[in-house]
Amino acid sequence: MSRLTDRSLSIPNGVEVQITDIEVQVKGPHGQLSRPLADGVAVDRNGTEVSIRTVGESRQARAMTGTMQALLRNMMAGVSTKWEKRLELQGVGYRAQLQGKQLVLQLGFSHPVNFVPPAGIEIATPTPTEIVVSGVDRQLVGQVAADIRSKRPPEPYKGKGVRYVGEYVKRKESKK
Repeated sequence: MSRLTDRSLSIPNGVEVQITDIEVQVKGPHGQLSRPLADGVAVDRNGTEVSIRTVGESRQARAMTGTMQALLRNMMAGVSTKWEKRLELQGVGYRAQLQGKQLVLQLGFSHPVNFVPPAGIEIATPTPTEIVVSGVDRQLVGQVAADIRSKRPPEPYKGKGVRYVGEYVKRKESKK
């Protein structure tokens, strides 16, 4: 049974990739990222391509080859064009605004909810009911968006809360 153990990615224009024995660094117009190499995976650069291959025959090494390919692809895409998640607030009086770098949310509580984004994350509020989270690290962008959503997840009866744009919230019928 043959398995695919060699994979390659083409490097986008304007992106530099540096590979050492322990990590891979990716630099682009929007920033730079680095990631340690996984055990059992070798990464080489061949001109305008990066090749990822499995070292050894272990199941873990083969699994990490595909994971490393996906992580490198996401790193190259993030430094060339930023990752973005959009959230929307639904509910009467629900709104968001930026005060400096801090996001202030009115979510129906008796107090405002303050959220300070981590380094490398940019938050914008094009309208009072829309939040845009962007950055070069795909995992961090998704985690920050999930943290903001967790402040008031959408409830199933009226659908009020913070949700991703396009997210479907299954509605329940109230007691009669």
